[in-house]
Amino acid sequence: MNIVAEIKSGNEFVFQQVFNQYHNKLYFFIYEKTKSNYLTEEVVQIAFVKLWEHRETLNEAFTISTQLFRIASTSLIDLLRQQNTRTVLLKTLEQGDAFPAENKTFENLQEKELSQTLSFTLSTLPPIRRKVFEMSRFSGLSYREIAQNLSISPKTVETHISKALKQIKKQLKGWLIILHILKDL
Repeated sequence: MNIVAEIKSGNEFVFQQVFNQYHNKLYFFIYEKTKSNYLTEEVVQIAFVKLWEHRETLNEAFTISTQLFRIASTSLIDLLRQQNTRTVLLKTLEQGDAFPAENKTFENLQEKELSQTLSFTLSTLPPIRRKVFEMSRFSGLSYREIAQNLSISPKTVETHISKALKQIKKQLKGWLIILHILKDL
């Protein structure tokens, strides 16, 4: 059995087996680099989500472990870059060297970073929760319409939206503080 081909074809059972086989190995691989449980958990979750969401782009010439560890390494680099950008921005604000509010370059940077953070946060949501959230917030569908489209109850839609908003607010908390500080400058 070719594991990569099975995952590419959408075989959830094989994906679950890969998850079970590589989760701990991937966790310890990333933990050795970060020494942070939080970052490690984030990267491992992102890696498996990306593996599944982009399964059709997997290359059958490489083993699943090679591709999974490559996805995780790239995700770690992306996450560290995002955190570094936020840290630099916060230090700049703390030192009082913030750019004037009318500086369009700084505003564009803020918008881009906020958009990237939101995209990253949405990518970490479980697939059905993200779909429900996007249908509600980006497509403007009502809870009832979403429930009908996905064959779930409106109460389930409400639960998904509530949990998605909690996770998004948690991830964007730093941005809300920055925007509040900038508003007062």
